[in-house]
Amino acid sequence: MVTNNKIKALFLDRDGTINVEKNYVFRVEDFEFTPGIFELLKGYQQKGFMLLVVTNQSGIARKYYTEDDFSDLNNWMIRQFQKQGIEITKVYHCPHHPEITGKCNCRKPEPGMILQAIQEFNIDPVNSVLIGDKKRDILAGQRAGIGKNLYIQNLLQTGLE
Repeated sequence: MVTNNKIKALFLDRDGTINVEKNYVFRVEDFEFTPGIFELLKGYQQKGFMLLVVTNQSGIARKYYTEDDFSDLNNWMIRQFQKQGIEITKVYHCPHHPEITGKCNCRKPEPGMILQAIQEFNIDPVNSVLIGDKKRDILAGQRAGIGKNLYIQNLLQTGLE
């Protein structure tokens, strides 16, 4: 494949990046969008980036909530973005936790979810961007060969820690 035919993508962590970090968010009433996230994503979308979410969801392995609970919240979140004119192409999630389900290659800082998306959508990692709130997000992006790996805290001046 010619590199020019490859897609550039914005990979986003969910908890702490798209929404305010609260432990194990799985209900709509607990989901609070990070201030400024809609504007940030609109900007990337206007620059031709495909928007993808890559999120660790160990609450599933811990049995705090189910795959269906995650899916319901995820579908609601995607609809909220659509109402703002923002299209999230796909959400990848890791339901594992190493102490419960064993080691996997998808739980960040492992790059499995990102590598899967790169293959699935013919993404050019070098011209892609990852935004997260934790070191494990940044490490996953680096391990997948993503060109820019940024902390949300450095992009949005909202006082988030």
